[in-house]
Amino acid sequence: MSNLLKEIEEILLMGPGPSDVPDEVYTALATHTIGHMDPYFITIMDEIKTQLQKVIKTSAKLTLPASGTGSAGMETCFVNLIEPGDRVLILINGVFGMRMQDVATRLGARVDTLEFEWGTPVIIDAVKKKLDINTYKIVAVVHAETSTGVRNPVAEIGTLLAGSDTLYLVDAVTSLGGMDVNMDKWGIDSLYSGTQKCLSCPPGLAPIAFSDKSVAALKGRKTKVPNWYLDLTMIINYWEGHTRAYHHTAPINMLYGLYQALDLVLAEGLDTVFRRHLENHQALVAGLEDMGMQMLVDEQYRLPMLNAVKVPDGIDEAGVRKALRMEHKIEIGAGLGPLAGKIWRIGLMGHTARPENVNRLLAALKTALGK
Repeated sequence: MSNLLKEIEEILLMGPGPSDVPDEVYTALATHTIGHMDPYFITIMDEIKTQLQKVIKTSAKLTLPASGTGSAGMETCFVNLIEPGDRVLILINGVFGMRMQDVATRLGARVDTLEFEWGTPVIIDAVKKKLDINTYKIVAVVHAETSTGVRNPVAEIGTLLAGSDTLYLVDAVTSLGGMDVNMDKWGIDSLYSGTQKCLSCPPGLAPIAFSDKSVAALKGRKTKVPNWYLDLTMIINYWEGHTRAYHHTAPINMLYGLYQALDLVLAEGLDTVFRRHLENHQALVAGLEDMGMQMLVDEQYRLPMLNAVKVPDGIDEAGVRKALRMEHKIEIGAGLGPLAGKIWRIGLMGHTARPENVNRLLAALKTALGK
């Protein structure tokens, strides 16, 4: 092993992602590489699709991991569904809603936005009023806004759109594997996520799922999908059927890792996994409040896996993060946008969401603040 790699320390990853990776996943990543058209590898691909359908809670046939990080998942959904001039409504209350707006605009969509204060959720009544005025091809929202720690009312928005022709697009990058995501029940038509958050697999793949309604929109396009690498009309031929058609070389070992990560989640049981995230979140919040610290988000809208903590007055925000990293080998995240310098973002994602990690962070934070 090269000297640079030998010098990498083991860091407790408690930021906004990536999360800690279980040993079983590291072992899977190191498994012998075989060809991406090998019959045995295709068997693994089929298993991954089934695993993802269980975690996403969907019967959508077009369910697969896109080759790329969560941002590639976002691009995949938008680039396959938007044609120039399409009307799109983006609901924004953080960085990743803004990123949706950017992507949709680059594709030539006519983009409307509804913006809400960072640290607060999307307001259903405001969405309803907007939908009463205009009709959209796509309505898009972030389920778990990683920049603020807010859970948005995805199920309720789905109810507003039920029975319409509008496609409902949801970012589940941070929520998938850490809290309930129910694509079919909530009426979601297009969903994307990432492997590096609550699935505890290194970054590099983006689970996506398209409902029959989204697949029909894709097949009914008047223009060619403007991105070759993420064009699902071609990728689907590699991921479905008895005979597979080469599109691009799949990241074979990353798919091994995702297969193992999903196996761990399903073996533990989704309800058990969700409860573990919630209980560790509650323990963290209790410990922070005992230290006199405050959360940014009201309790009923908080995410269990991403905790936005207000930086106390007079505290060197960056200095505390540096002390945690250098002296205690713990990573936490900084605020973004208007919250930069005002909050810490503490992740309890996937394998990281364990009592010993909560206790270690609270002890280290108390020491760092004391200094």
